[in-house]
Amino acid sequence: MSDTTRPSRRNLLFGGAVVAAGGLAAACTSNEPEEPTAPAAQVGNNAGDNDKPGKKVTIGFSAPAADHGWIAAITKNAEATAKRYSDVTFRPVEPTNDINQQISAVESLISAKVNVLVLLPNDGEQLNQVARKASDAGIPVVNLDRILPDKLSYRTWIGGDNYGMGVAAGHYIGGKLKQKGVTNPVIVEIQGIATLPLTQDRSRGFADALKTYGFSVTAKQDAKFTVESGNQVATNLLQAHKKIDAMWNQDDDQGVGVLAAIKQAGRNEFFMVGGAGSANAMREIKGGNSVLEATVTYSPSMASSAIRIARLIAQGKGMADLVEQQVPQSITLASETITKQNVDRYLPLGFES
Repeated sequence: MSDTTRPSRRNLLFGGAVVAAGGLAAACTSNEPEEPTAPAAQVGNNAGDNDKPGKKVTIGFSAPAADHGWIAAITKNAEATAKRYSDVTFRPVEPTNDINQQISAVESLISAKVNVLVLLPNDGEQLNQVARKASDAGIPVVNLDRILPDKLSYRTWIGGDNYGMGVAAGHYIGGKLKQKGVTNPVIVEIQGIATLPLTQDRSRGFADALKTYGFSVTAKQDAKFTVESGNQVATNLLQAHKKIDAMWNQDDDQGVGVLAAIKQAGRNEFFMVGGAGSANAMREIKGGNSVLEATVTYSPSMASSAIRIARLIAQGKGMADLVEQQVPQSITLASETITKQNVDRYLPLGFES
């Protein structure tokens, strides 16, 4: 969601335990693999003092309903990490994709006086007011992924680099087309939900990277992060363009439908890059018999880091390996490009679509 790319080694350190940023630490514009650590929810027992039992805290948690694999992994990772700490009581509310229901659920956590709230809003704009209500009530809010527009509404934001995802995809596609000597390529883009800032950031990063090669997006359409919409949108684009040189699909969950449409149409004259780093996409890449050649990561392991950060904030602690005494206000995780050359190293970190 950040508007900037980040350095190649962005590791978050909690009490001596290294948690790879976004689960996959590397430069968002690099195709060179680095050795990944274990997923954040499965970090070993080498943590320092911050991981030792401390003040007992209750962490409230609210996220959208798990209507696709990435969101399901978010909730799973948050719960698994909370269970690691004997001093944490994890209090999730019923996940929902209804804005009003999520507002009511967060209000119930405010009434329950949780010590800290981890919130992944369905929509940052629409959840901003209730998040501000929590903050004003003295409950620090850890804003996960979809950003709240008012900084007074949250203590810390943590999320992936949406702009960097687009940059990584754009460099992979632009670089390969240049190497092949393609001029005036037909490049199509399948977005997530077009109205979300995160989708707009991904598209902007993609366009900016392509510009460095003298290329631009020929056509784009949003698929709303669902398999069904991914299938329909890909079908439409394939029918509209009899020849395509490259495709970027922003989300590997909807990519299941995209790939099905491509296979149904019998098209293989182009190559494709995915987004988010699902296990499904990685297996497709590893197989080597698909148009899908790469995916750029946006790992749901960020939820594990959000729980760890929330615990530190509620206990009045900082991140032990930083000089500063408080947890940072904003943490942007990096995006990595996964190809056939490095996919085996990242498969254990993939989520199932």
